[in-house]
Amino acid sequence: MIRLKGVQRHFHIGDQVVRALDGIDLRVSRGEFIAVMGRSGSGKTTLLNMLGCMDQPDQGEYWLDGVDVASLDDDALSAVRNHKLGFVFQSFHLLSRMTTLENVMLPLQYDHANPHPDAEERARELLERVDLGDRLQHKPNELSGGQRQRVAVARALINQPAVILADEPTGNLDSHTSAAIMELLTSLHAGGQTIVMVTHEDDIAANASRVIEMLDGKIIGAGN
Repeated sequence: MIRLKGVQRHFHIGDQVVRALDGIDLRVSRGEFIAVMGRSGSGKTTLLNMLGCMDQPDQGEYWLDGVDVASLDDDALSAVRNHKLGFVFQSFHLLSRMTTLENVMLPLQYDHANPHPDAEERARELLERVDLGDRLQHKPNELSGGQRQRVAVARALINQPAVILADEPTGNLDSHTSAAIMELLTSLHAGGQTIVMVTHEDDIAANASRVIEMLDGKIIGAGN
C-alpha cells in the first residue's frame, strides 16, 4: 500500500540544514495499523505530511497504492489526497458554521470531477456507524471532544480512502474518550482499513499492529 525508498526532506533554517527525513525506507502493507512514535523533532510529523501528500521529498521514491506520488504536480497531488487518503487530526478541524452532517459530506463536495448524488446518504450511514446518528444537525460547539473526533473519523471515511492518516487523534481527549476513539480505529483496522497514526503515548501505540520509532529523521525501529 505504501512504499518509501531513500526519502529525504531537508529544511534550511538560516545557515543550517535540518534533515527532517534522512533516508527513510518504509513499507506498509494493505490492512496494517502502524503507529509512528518519536520525540519532538524526530521527523514523525514531516513523515505524516509526506504520506499525506502535503509535502514532497527532495529525494527518493514514494509509492501510494500503486501511484508514484513523488512525481506528481500539485493538481494531481490534490486528487490523490481527495481519493486515496482520509485525515484525522488532533484538533479535529471541523468547520464551526457547518452541521455534523455537512462536515462529513465536505470532502465529496471538493470532488468536482465526480458528482456524488448519494453524499448525504453516505454521510448519514457513517455517522450512524460512529454512534452519532442523533447528532446530524448539531454544530461542533454543541458536541463533546470525543463526539467531534468521531465526526472527524466519519469525515475521513467518506471517500472510502485507501489509507487513514491520524495525527495524535487522542491528544486532546481524556483517557476514557481516548479509549473509545482507539476502539473505533481498531474496529476499522479489523475491517481491513489501512491506518498510519502518529502518537507519543505508549498505551495508544499499543493498539497498532506495528510500531515505527523515529529519531533525528531516521527510522530506528520498525517493529515486526
